[in-house]
Amino acid sequence: MNSKMRFLSVAAMAALISACSAPGEKKPGGGTDEKIFGEQGEQAAGEQAGAQAETAGTDAEAQALAERGEMAMSPLDDPESVLSNRTIYFDYDSSKVKEEYLDILTAHGEYLAEHPEQAVRIEGHTDERGSREYNIALGDRRAQAVKRLIMFHGVSTDQITTVSYGEERPVAMGHDEAAWSENRRVELIYAGH
Repeated sequence: MNSKMRFLSVAAMAALISACSAPGEKKPGGGTDEKIFGEQGEQAAGEQAGAQAETAGTDAEAQALAERGEMAMSPLDDPESVLSNRTIYFDYDSSKVKEEYLDILTAHGEYLAEHPEQAVRIEGHTDERGSREYNIALGDRRAQAVKRLIMFHGVSTDQITTVSYGEERPVAMGHDEAAWSENRRVELIYAGH
């Protein structure tokens, strides 16, 4: 179950428990909801408060939430996080990483170094121009360039695999510069994301 579904499940359960537990309400047999729902209500309130807390913070905050059984959004899934940027684009016939992507690759390198249990597949792609063999080699050079920049931050070689698809997996189907520029890319694919 993904983190969004768990969050919704916890929130729904907390709402149900809080709706059913009006403090001090008399129950048949003379008891009150406080005795029946006291611990569960407190636990649900704690879960709801934790789920509503800002989860875009550091990994330490996410770890603390997880230890208390509360949900936190992974920075890989957070659209506000630099780690959600997982596509690097290249100039025509080039495997040089543009300066505008260096901060993104630094963030991925640091994340992987801090999370040795995570693994990423680096996929190299090209546009349709050039022979199949040339494009496979160019896609590989692009993937290797990205790998070197990520590994610079202390990432283990066991965490990274590379593959080149050349021109075989375009994201844009046109035959013009607009389509070609979208297809000249490297994608970072994390396991489970």
